[in-house]
Amino acid sequence: MQRDLVLRASNGDHDAFTALAAGAFDRLHRTARLILRSDDRAADAVQEALMAAWLHIRAVRDPDRFDAWLNRLLVHACYREARRVKQREIVEIHMTTPDTGGSGDAQDLTAVRDQLERGFHRLTPEQRAVLVVHHYLGLPDAEAAIVHDIAVGTFKSRLNRASAALRAALEADERTPILVKEPIA
Repeated sequence: MQRDLVLRASNGDHDAFTALAAGAFDRLHRTARLILRSDDRAADAVQEALMAAWLHIRAVRDPDRFDAWLNRLLVHACYREARRVKQREIVEIHMTTPDTGGSGDAQDLTAVRDQLERGFHRLTPEQRAVLVVHHYLGLPDAEAAIVHDIAVGTFKSRLNRASAALRAALEADERTPILVKEPIA
């Protein structure tokens, strides 16, 4: 069905493209929000990606690869959006705590989520994009490299560096300063 919609959209059918965009919007917005860490900036990136998709829909060579092509447009739109806004912002995390029965489990889950959020916030948008495409979207390395428009080996090295940076950020977050009180003579 999606293949038919892509073919119709590439021939100028507005309704077919609207159906494609509506079907992909939530996934695109979640992905952009993970990369950019802001709902407003994510919405701008999704809008830019969908506009580029409409303008260049005829560039899709294989209708079965439409989602991969759209992911690529989104990642590049996120990069542009991140370059536009280089300042750090306060990030609000909107989450629902899963019902686990025991309050200790929910608190542990929330603590881990907060720790990951702080570590993720310390990464660059490029590092977040590599991690999101690999872990959140679950794309294999070859497809993820296509999304980023880089070679597979380059993607793997960036993924390795982003993972190491996240690991370092998490370890730095775990270290708490030890205060020593000494009497003043």
